[in-house]
Amino acid sequence: MTALMTADGGGAALSGLHARVLERVGLAICGGELAPGAVLYIDDLADTHAVSRSVVREVLRVLSSMGLVESRRRVGTIIRAQEHWNVFDPQVIRWRLASDARIGALRSITELRTAVEPQAARLAAERATDDQASMLVALAARMWAAGQQGDQDTFLALDIEFHHHVLSCSGNEMFLKLNDLVAEVLTGRHHHGLMPHHPDEQALRLHADVAQGIQRRDGAMAQGAMVHIMEQALDEMGTIWEKASHAPGTSPAAEGAGRTTRRARPPAR
Repeated sequence: MTALMTADGGGAALSGLHARVLERVGLAICGGELAPGAVLYIDDLADTHAVSRSVVREVLRVLSSMGLVESRRRVGTIIRAQEHWNVFDPQVIRWRLASDARIGALRSITELRTAVEPQAARLAAERATDDQASMLVALAARMWAAGQQGDQDTFLALDIEFHHHVLSCSGNEMFLKLNDLVAEVLTGRHHHGLMPHHPDEQALRLHADVAQGIQRRDGAMAQGAMVHIMEQALDEMGTIWEKASHAPGTSPAAEGAGRTTRRARPPAR
């Protein structure tokens, strides 16, 4: 069964009809099919997606907690401008990466990673335990093997685990909170064909250098290698961004989501 976590921190999950409608409307908002300022009507959403009004209300509640919509008295539910979105929410990241806006989202997240992960690697060289450092070295070796074998799925899982452990070993709880963001962007690049089919050998070596720097307590080495990893990611995507600016892809936003913005009738409550 399809399930999506809510964004209110309560740990509850939306499943079945709720998750399906949330996915479609969220994609439409993040993909621009539903533009800022457009009004969503409960009855229209219920008719379009063949669900009850209670399902729609729950979906709108979750979207509101993500900053994507807001309810206005005597108007209805309004799509909010991007500046109000919780762009750190894993589901919002996923929707942005699945839309025509993926290039801008990738650029913003990679720039954020460039500011944070090298510092995390430096701190990890100071604070990681011997066991944690050894685990990073082992992960880098397994990444190398998966990359050489062309096993993309295994490589992706190990890459996510590697960066998670670097953030964790930094000893900074705020850095660690970025783990979901990093996992989503790595998964999104893989899923949408925005990574090389075979990992570059330099990238593999750089991950090994990060791990060895941490194990040797050489913060400058770990930080420098992570900087190069981030720079390489930006370089790899530079060509993609240029191509996308000339030939944008097709938005996968859900069919019919844009039919929920009629203004000729009072809002449903």
